[in-house]
Formats: sequence, structure tokens, C-alpha cells
Amino acid sequence: MRVLFSYQQFSGEYGLFGHFARRNSTWAPLAQALLAAICEEAGHEAIILDGQAKQWDTQRMAREVVALKPDIVGINAYSPFFDLSADLAAAIKAINKDIPVMGGGPHFTIVKEKAMLPGFDYGFLGEAEDSLPEFLQYFAQRGAHGAPRHIKGLMWRDYTGKIHSTGERWVKMEAMTKKELGGPHPLDRFPFPARHLLDMKAYKLGTPKGRLHFTSLQTARGCPWTCIFCASDALKTTRYIMKSPKRVVEEMKDIATRFPFVRHIYVVDDVLTFWPEHVIEICDRMDAEGLKFSFESSTRANLVDDKLIKRLAKSGLIRLSFGLETIDPEMRVTMQKKVPIDAYPRANRICSENGVEAMNSIMIGLPGDTKEKTQKLFDWVSSQRDIKQANLAIAVPYPGTEFHDIAVAGDHGMELLSTDFSGYLRYGNAITNVGDMTSKDLVEVQNAGFVQIYSKPWRWMPVLSKHGVLGLVLQLYRVLKLWKQMLRDKTRPFAYPGARP
Repeated sequence: MRVLFSYQQFSGEYGLFGHFARRNSTWAPLAQALLAAICEEAGHEAIILDGQAKQWDTQRMAREVVALKPDIVGINAYSPFFDLSADLAAAIKAINKDIPVMGGGPHFTIVKEKAMLPGFDYGFLGEAEDSLPEFLQYFAQRGAHGAPRHIKGLMWRDYTGKIHSTGERWVKMEAMTKKELGGPHPLDRFPFPARHLLDMKAYKLGTPKGRLHFTSLQTARGCPWTCIFCASDALKTTRYIMKSPKRVVEEMKDIATRFPFVRHIYVVDDVLTFWPEHVIEICDRMDAEGLKFSFESSTRANLVDDKLIKRLAKSGLIRLSFGLETIDPEMRVTMQKKVPIDAYPRANRICSENGVEAMNSIMIGLPGDTKEKTQKLFDWVSSQRDIKQANLAIAVPYPGTEFHDIAVAGDHGMELLSTDFSGYLRYGNAITNVGDMTSKDLVEVQNAGFVQIYSKPWRWMPVLSKHGVLGLVLQLYRVLKLWKQMLRDKTRPFAYPGARP
């Protein structure tokens, strides 16, 4: 069978922010590449169309999909861009209604049957690594007829339009403790992602060492904590399952052999340093194999120390991100962010002292937020010289999260304004009111916050290295635009350096 996986262009949804999205979020689609490899291993032909890398709109994607005459199409879906996934499924059906379309990903798992819009014939719930090959074997034998009731993790629409479900399915997790790092490793049994099906030269990322060809790589899945803005229960993200260090480095060697121009790796783990022994062994094996990748990832600020960061930097770590979100103590309790505030300056300083660029992610519009609290956050981040970059997002109550429940209930000063997922964007749009901030205020505060944080000269070079000359110009343009507004209105706009609400 010919199985085609699509990845839709999404950066156009962000308007002015689209430049930053295109430049820094055009990544090799790892989930599609893994499923494609599993298909190949099962004896099928796999194709991946990356509309984000090619900058194809929905209609172009649909035409290209149909022209390749697939036996079945897979479309991944995330809540903020579910409208794009649904539009693509509908556009494919408009050209050829007989092409079966599968949907999967977090949005399907969370909202289940509600995601089965008319363009989708099948949907996958949970993780599809095991259910997909079983379904394809069934489909190759039976086609679109029959009912695959024996396959766990599947939804389908019958000839009457009724939707059936066999429930969620998850990768089997064998028991493992810190003392059992030698195994078992549930992720080792899967093949390497099928990067050979992608134009790997299309993926570049701004790093402290310049703009480099890169790929993403996963060494572990999961985060044991339950912050309210993550769909921890719905997506089983509190499970922590790993690849063995040996398998991780074998994948790195495969990348180095097949794609020698790739010099940087983004490790997509939520908590890179959760088990220090694991990542240290990966670095030991990298050094033993002579692998010279630079790499970056994310972790929690209280899970780093000088010895560990020094060790990782020796093997190529050049950037590390920490989820700060807010500095308000009450809000941190509400959001279940169980990291002491004083851990952040310490972690940022350790990174700086070891030549690792520290990034902090922050959010505005969380439950309990106000203009005063937001201003204090901006002032704090602005003053921290060891924070080289800060990702400033508007908090979005995605379905399946406790944050969504809070927003629907109207607790902690929240008011949810829309259930249209196309507006559930983190930049340039807001779908909530919170405290004394309206949705319009949140967008204005986000813009002003970027200006305050990035008006500091010591952050200009990191911006230049990550976003390029155009990105720096756009950032400085925003600074000048706000200053011009200040002079015109004879006011001190909220979040202008030194201002107070």
C-alpha cells in the first residue's frame, strides 16, 4: 500500500509572527517520520509531504496529495491548527472523495468523536505506533469495508455515518526505576524516523553558533508533573519512557552518515535532565563515537547543577530552555508549577558560566493574572542578564487541560470567549479575558512585553543569531513603533521600560 502522511503549513496563521514561526518552527515532522518508518518496516510504501517546509497552502497540498495517488492519507492534528487539518481533509475529498483519510494526534485523542468531521474516515486515539500497522494490514485485506473492532486505538465511520471507537491505545510501558537504566527501554523497538523521505536541507535553525542544518530527536517521552496548561491526563504525559543511550547514539550516527550537513540537534524531550545518568551516558557515547553535533533542549530549572551543565556543554549543549511562566507565588500554586523561583536565576547563571545560552518561557493571561503581576514579570525578566532570550506567549486553555476547565468555569478571574480552535493561538491573538485584562489588552501587553524584554542591548545578538537580520529589524521596529505611540499619545504605554500600569 502507498501511505501518505501530510504536515500542513501553519505559520501563515501568525501574521507578523509568521516570520519567526517560519524561521524557527520549520522542523522535520518527527511524528510523521516515525510512523512512515513503521509503515516501511511493515512492507508499505510511505510518503511525507511537508507543506510547512514547502510553504504550500491547503489547496496546493490537496492537489499534490491526490496527484500522488495514495491508497490512504494520514493527517496529524493539534488543537490550535485543527481547522487546517480539517480543511485539508475536506479539500482532498473535494478532489477525490474515494481517497480514505486518517486523522490522529493530540486533538483526536482529547476530543475523540468530535474530531471526526466529514473529511475523516478513520481516527487514531492515543499513540499510533502499534495500532497503525495493524490497521494497515486490515485495510490492505478489507479496504474501506468491514469494522476493525479488534484493533485497539481506532475510530471509524461506517457506511451510515455512525462513528465507532475501540478506545485509546498507548505504547506499552514496562516497569523501570532509576536503578534500571540498562533497561527495559520501550522506545527502542521502533525504527529510526524516516528522515530519508524528507528534504533534510530544508530544515535550518538559528543557534548561538549560527544558522545550522538541524533535526529533532527524542530520547524520552513524558513529564511526571501536572501543570494546568498541559493535557497530562488526556495524553498520558506523566508516563516517562525512554530510549536507551545506545539507541539514541545509534540514531545520531545514522543522521551523521545519511545527512553529514546536519550539525545541530534539537532534543524534544520535555525534561532533558530528569535522569542525569541517562543524558550523561548519551554524552559519553557521543564522545566515544566522535559525534560533533551541537544540541539544545528543555528542562526544569531545579534539575540542573554546575557539574551536569559543564558535562553536557563539553559534548555540545549550547542552549537550554526553562519554563518560568510567571513569578507570582499565588499563580504558581494555581498552575502547579512546582519549581522554586530562586532556582531560575541560579540555573540561568550556571548556563551562562558554561557557555550555554539560557532561554526562559513566560506566559501572560494565566489564571489570576493582572496588569500589575504581568508588569512585575516583565521587569524581573528584563533585569536578568543571564536570560539571553525569553519566549513570551499568551496562555491558551487548550481542551483536555485543567486550565481549560478553569476558563470554562470562570474561576480565578478567567472568561473564555470562544470555542473556535482556529483562534487558540499563543501569539497575536487571545480568546480569554482575565482579571483586569481583556483579550485585546493581552495582545497589546504581549507586544509591549516583547519590546521591554528585547530593548536590552545584551539580547540583540541572541536575537540576531536565532531570527536573522530580518528578525532583529522586526524586533527593533516594534520598539520604535511603541516609542512613537508614547510620544504621540503623551503616555507611557503599559510594559514600556520603567512604566507601571
